[in-house]
Amino acid sequence: MPGTNLTREEAQQRAKLLTVDSYEIDLDLSGAQEGGTYRSVTTVRFDVAEDGDGAESFIDLVAPAVHEVTLNGDSLDPAEVFADSRIALPGLLRGRNVLRVEAECAYTNTGEGLHRFVDPVDDQAYLYTQFEVPDARRVFASFEQPDLKATFQFTVKAPEGWTVVSNSPTPEPRDNVWEFAPTPRISSYITALIVGPYHSVHSVYEKDGQSVPLGIYCRPSLAEHLDADAIFDVTRQGFEWFQEKFDYAYPFEKYDQLFVPEFNAGAMENAGAVTIRDQYVFRSKVTDAAYEVRAATILHELAHMWFGDLVTMEWWNDLWLNESFATYAEAACQADAPGSKWPHSWTTFANSMKTWAYRQDQLPSTHPIMADIRDLDDVLVNFDGITYAKGASVLKQLVAYVGEDAFFRGVQAYFKRHAFGNTRLSDLLGALEETSGRDLRTWSKQWLETAGINVLRPEIETDDEEGAGVITSFAIRQEAPALPAGAKGEPTLRPHRIAIGLYDLDAATGKLVRGDRVELDVDGELTEVPQLAGKRRPAVVLLNDDDLSYAKVRLDERSLAFVTEHLGDFESSLPRALCWASAWDMTRDAELPARDYLSLVLSGIGKESDIGVVQSLHRQVKLAIDLYTDPAAREALLARWTDATLAHLRAAEPASDHQLAWARAYAATARTPEQLDLLEALLTGSQTVEGLAVDTELRWAFVQRLAAVGRFDEAEIADEYERDRTAAGERHAATARAARPTEEAKAEAWASVIDSDKLPNAVQEAVIAGFVQTDQRELLAPYTDRYFEVLADVWASRSHEMAQQIAVGLYPGIQVSGETLDKTDAWLTAASPNAALRRLVSESRAGVERALRAQAADAGA
Repeated sequence: MPGTNLTREEAQQRAKLLTVDSYEIDLDLSGAQEGGTYRSVTTVRFDVAEDGDGAESFIDLVAPAVHEVTLNGDSLDPAEVFADSRIALPGLLRGRNVLRVEAECAYTNTGEGLHRFVDPVDDQAYLYTQFEVPDARRVFASFEQPDLKATFQFTVKAPEGWTVVSNSPTPEPRDNVWEFAPTPRISSYITALIVGPYHSVHSVYEKDGQSVPLGIYCRPSLAEHLDADAIFDVTRQGFEWFQEKFDYAYPFEKYDQLFVPEFNAGAMENAGAVTIRDQYVFRSKVTDAAYEVRAATILHELAHMWFGDLVTMEWWNDLWLNESFATYAEAACQADAPGSKWPHSWTTFANSMKTWAYRQDQLPSTHPIMADIRDLDDVLVNFDGITYAKGASVLKQLVAYVGEDAFFRGVQAYFKRHAFGNTRLSDLLGALEETSGRDLRTWSKQWLETAGINVLRPEIETDDEEGAGVITSFAIRQEAPALPAGAKGEPTLRPHRIAIGLYDLDAATGKLVRGDRVELDVDGELTEVPQLAGKRRPAVVLLNDDDLSYAKVRLDERSLAFVTEHLGDFESSLPRALCWASAWDMTRDAELPARDYLSLVLSGIGKESDIGVVQSLHRQVKLAIDLYTDPAAREALLARWTDATLAHLRAAEPASDHQLAWARAYAATARTPEQLDLLEALLTGSQTVEGLAVDTELRWAFVQRLAAVGRFDEAEIADEYERDRTAAGERHAATARAARPTEEAKAEAWASVIDSDKLPNAVQEAVIAGFVQTDQRELLAPYTDRYFEVLADVWASRSHEMAQQIAVGLYPGIQVSGETLDKTDAWLTAASPNAALRRLVSESRAGVERALRAQAADAGA
């Protein structure tokens, strides 16, 4: 969409000229049930700098039509001042200015702006806003940048009987009009409206005279599944821990959490009105890992109430700090808060966040944590593994570097000093320098302003030839691999604070336990560790034990051989997760053949107690077999894996999380007639596995696999949808239809996504998920050329979220061949498409290149 970009320089010029005081926003949503457009009236009061008399500026608005623009009492012609999603503001007055804009704005089905969804269960419309990064301007005229904070007063007309929720407490409506009190000074992107006949449950957080109203909302069709007490428990845990650690009372008047449909992200930190994807209201049995992820999401958004909402970045350069802090805080709270159900959260962090970060940091789009955000296009593709996961990993290391007490004392000073204001990274680092006495300028330059990842390897010598005696010398070699082709920057060796764990088998328990631990600073290419000289060499030497630093770790040859046989025997979950992650990273880097990775997993997964790790291993094994194995061996390895999933399914404790996880893993790769017969029998109930409840979500997993192998046709999918005529059922059915292995099914799915823009975001995502089946490479081969033919037009004509879904989801990444690389390169060099689009395609290309290297390594094994 032309004109929707905003450069950093434009934002800086506008912030220098303007100080925004308040917004009054009047929305008429009384026709929301029918959809279309709605009336939006915005009155903005802002001051112009002393030297700004007669200056010009602009306010942002994405709308089908603007009917009236009045600036300081003078009427401006919308035809002259409204263009390219901006309203020009000529002849500004020094001091106070008043702008009134009356516009016709549009509901969306893309998850951006004011999203409108109709629930097929009750045929009622449900609305919610999503404004990060630049989409408040889709609902009201706004100076759309985070450092122009203001108060926001919403007045909303809605259908009778509906609920309206915003950042301020919900007032009693008069004649179906809700007049909210003004908010504190906040940024436009964290304002919110959630409107519709939502179901709600209410409670309160109380302590030492403080009383904060709590609310949880969802659609009535999900109310029977809403476990509000569990959600309130996690929320109260967060309130207790954050208020103590931050030494600053919760800064808003109430705290609502609203589970909303068709949400693009996990959740959004709107001040006092957090929106969360409603897939977190679990309709069927899920494993404890799903509850842990939901709790982490809840805590992440709650942490943002202080870090992000109370104190907000000046510009999107510090998006990483906003998200990284909340990611670090969610894990730290789960690990440390009294009564937490997930004290092993750092294991989950190592298993998921770190793995994501390592993957992102090896792409051609890798960038420094503190990225150079030149404009909104840059930030829209910067919600990545560097911004969230690497940043949080480095923050965790910073806490170890300055000390936890000093870290939180600095954070406390930062909140008090900058409450309801805007900051830069230097403001936080300055506060931490004050409380810790450390000079963080060098640390910041090495960790935040450079790209890429380090590898740490142990170098061990002993007094015997077998290498099993007494250690005579121990050193850690640090490597800085070359950055991927196309990435900016140079390889950098960095200082690391790490621990070394020495593990042996306990004869009594058969468990691998840590007998010794050394913590030290690693700097430069080679770091000697004299503390370990003279000690007997243990069975396993584990670098970066306790996961203090951000680095890829390699096991020495003897440790790797021992771990291959005993990985499941670690007594603690974190060292297991670190070894699993190291093995997976070696597989992706073509240092460990994919078939050997499969053998490693099969030897140890039966002893893995952490269900989140088990489910990650399921996903990684399937990915390794699908993409990283020699194609000639793929079918045999899939058969081996599927046989193992069935054996584990039958052996798992009835009704356990592990049983459910193995059922899903089995459904993902079942392929022989006998295996598919069992899926059908489990679906019909003619066969059972003791304790396994084939409930709604598990049924759909079975149906989708049966559809993908040609066992379920359109009529049978339609019958299944009749059993589950819900929004989730609609998505699952769309996936199943697109998964069918026929030319007709693929053509229909492709046309619904590419030739039409009518699909809602969640349904489009579901169709793409079904369309791409790794078992159907030959059937999908013709779509490689079609993808590149339509990509530029799709990007130019769709909203960012919808275009990104298509660009990433339909890239022919399962066609692992030099031909795919050549066609990608030809597209990249033939024209000069949007930089954000180039980045997404380059990232996808890197996946094919990595898969080719891994396949070659596997073939040579």
